[in-house]
Amino acid sequence: MLDIWSLEKKYLLERELWILIMKAQSSQGFAIPSGAIDDYEKVKSKINLESIASREQILRHDVKARIEEFNSLAGHQFIHLGLTSRDVTDNVELFQIRESLRLIERKSISLLLRLASLAEKFADLAMVGRTHNVPAQVTTLGKRYATWAEELLFATRNLQDLLDRLPLRGIKGALGTSLDQIELIGDSAEVLDEALLKEWGFSSALTSSSQVYPRSMDFEVVSALAQLSAAPSTIATNIRLMSGFGLVAEGFAKGQVGSSAMPHKVNPRLSERINSLSVILKGFVTMAASISGEQWNEGDVACSAVRRVVLPDSFYVTDAILDTCISILDNLEVFESEISLELEKHLPLMLTTRILMIAVKNGVGREEAHELLKSHARESQADLLKTGKQTFLERVEKDARLKISGSEINALVSSPIQLAGKAPHQARKISKLISGEFGGNGAPSYLPEIRN
Repeated sequence: MLDIWSLEKKYLLERELWILIMKAQSSQGFAIPSGAIDDYEKVKSKINLESIASREQILRHDVKARIEEFNSLAGHQFIHLGLTSRDVTDNVELFQIRESLRLIERKSISLLLRLASLAEKFADLAMVGRTHNVPAQVTTLGKRYATWAEELLFATRNLQDLLDRLPLRGIKGALGTSLDQIELIGDSAEVLDEALLKEWGFSSALTSSSQVYPRSMDFEVVSALAQLSAAPSTIATNIRLMSGFGLVAEGFAKGQVGSSAMPHKVNPRLSERINSLSVILKGFVTMAASISGEQWNEGDVACSAVRRVVLPDSFYVTDAILDTCISILDNLEVFESEISLELEKHLPLMLTTRILMIAVKNGVGREEAHELLKSHARESQADLLKTGKQTFLERVEKDARLKISGSEINALVSSPIQLAGKAPHQARKISKLISGEFGGNGAPSYLPEIRN
């Protein structure tokens, strides 16, 4: 990601674009000596950042400085003919965005495959499911992984759709009318767009771009990154919560210190990092939204400072979030005994909805049964605090109004996994879906060895 957004990479792409346009102009009859194009080719990789910066200090124009630098190296003045700065920078930035999206796609699929594997592995590990962070019903750890995976899958497909649709601005000139190219090569100015699309592998270019492409496109890109990062942030939040209950831990490397004050602590610091980075990314979404719909007439540069921060940094942050989440899952410790102990502790009260349904089936009014169970739950909680003994199921069995037999209660507590509903099935279904869509030959052709 650093390479994609480096100045060296950007300037090399600009020079390759200039050379491509010279070749296209020459093919349409404009007199550019082939020897001159060869001279530009020979020096395109000689990028001296200090020299370019020195020129910009004098010229007060970044693209003009790079034009003069390249011309000086080649000994000619054939680049940038009929072009405006945005013909160069906007197309290069869209190329960088496309390559960055592909890298993010690769890592999101890698994370998806890990989640699919974990969903399968823990599909039958019953655990306390929580709503409002309060014990609610039985679920499985595999379903929890599958829920995270499905959110990421939705966002990944959205990113892939964006990749398919992402256009180049094209070579359109100062106002987007191609006037200067028409002067140079006539009405065949479209060949410049065609040459660029073919060289860079884009399927389309904008037809009626002004000097700049709409900055609402940047907003869509950054929003897609924020959506993609939501699942890792959810994963991180829940790992922090589960770590607090002693159910999982991020792992402890040799020599690592959890707390400067408390030697026993193993803090979920990487999960906290993901949540923190997610806040930064949301800030970038706001910044990208602020330059959407703000263009004056055919173009201005009021968006430039924002974009120079938002575009690369949004990708850096997303890249870091995905890398960190992959690292967490690869090293996460799952304490199955603690998960079982927590389930045993909370299981009686988590049976209330099942007991409610059994009572209704046995002829008790739903609202009457609900009120009775609520009363027993509150009283048993008081007993637990006073005596340390959980009395809920005992109270339910003794209450003839609920028409619940001891055998029915025993059937509920004997196999907690039966109380997880379709959780195991859902976990395996999502795992199979992801593995089928992205495993093996299911990945896009530009994503080799995706499992690595």
